[in-house]
Amino acid sequence: MRLLAFLVLSTVLFADDGQRLLRIDHHVAVKSAVPAIVGQTTQIYVREVVVAGAALRGPVAPDKVVLFIHGAGTPAEVAFDASFQDYSWMAFLAKAGFDVFSMDMTGYGRSTRPAAMNDPCNLAKEQQLLFVPGLIPAPCPATYGQNMTTVASDWADIGAVVDHILTLRHVPQVNLVGWSLGGPRSGGYTAQNPAKVRSLVLLAPAYNRTGPTGPPQVVPANGVVFNTQTHTEFLANWDRQIGCPNQYDPAAAEAVWKEMLDSDPVGATWGTGTRRAPQTTSFGWNGEVVKKVKTPVLAVVGAFDKQALPARVRDLVEDLGSEAKVYAELACSSHNALWERNHIALFQASLEWFTKGSVNGTAKGNIALGSATSK
Repeated sequence: MRLLAFLVLSTVLFADDGQRLLRIDHHVAVKSAVPAIVGQTTQIYVREVVVAGAALRGPVAPDKVVLFIHGAGTPAEVAFDASFQDYSWMAFLAKAGFDVFSMDMTGYGRSTRPAAMNDPCNLAKEQQLLFVPGLIPAPCPATYGQNMTTVASDWADIGAVVDHILTLRHVPQVNLVGWSLGGPRSGGYTAQNPAKVRSLVLLAPAYNRTGPTGPPQVVPANGVVFNTQTHTEFLANWDRQIGCPNQYDPAAAEAVWKEMLDSDPVGATWGTGTRRAPQTTSFGWNGEVVKKVKTPVLAVVGAFDKQALPARVRDLVEDLGSEAKVYAELACSSHNALWERNHIALFQASLEWFTKGSVNGTAKGNIALGSATSK
């Protein structure tokens, strides 16, 4: 079986706006499908956020369990459980009565990081230059010659965690939330396991109608193992997607960056502090696949997103085979919409989708969300 363990290693009680929320750490063992460590037993970090008392009660309402799936760069606990003000999407849903989980894929955050990710020689040459001479004396040849993970190994990680949650909470299905590359990750998993997924919310999902259905026949010899992001790069990528005054709070950006480094103690020591993430070979989320998906899907994208273009997200919604499907464009927002001024409109839309099967009364079609005037 793919799922090997189960463990709840620690429980931390947080006071949160007068409501007692628990953050519970789980470490789920999986027989890895990551090419560099295939067959080895690895640990997937899972965070649970739930109102105190609910975590110990056993069975919960079958529609009240959510699993968050992160994207290509930011681990889940940083993306979805930001400690800044009311920016935790996980806490928002937990306060609404949900039992909420998030997971770090292999190579991210507090999950197992394969050894090849500790070698800066496995970065692309242009990224190696950022660490010369402080970390390496000069650019160097890779010691592992291909992408670290594949979307198929991500699906195996998701499958282990979903099975863990279904057993833990005695429910037949979970709701999934995926951000960015979390779209192909959660959507591809849903396409293969429709009986286990009740509903999907996708924020800025990556999508290409004509992308490959299956893995490449030949792994490129010059594949990059992993990538990095510095603080300067983090802000520059964000700032190129600004279309409204005060679209995001600089204090929120700094809080997120600090948590990013906290999630990667090794990368935090590289240069002035770096976020590391595996390079993933992606496939299996194209027009041919999504037309077979019947699960209800809410797809949200920021109006100024330059990473997941709104037109691509509209393509995805159009191509889905689901009867219940909504395209929602979030005003004054970028790819980082969950950390911006209109984040509550995003969170509220997800809550309505999971509880009502619609947003603003719409179960199929296109809608606008959020305020066009940031405050």
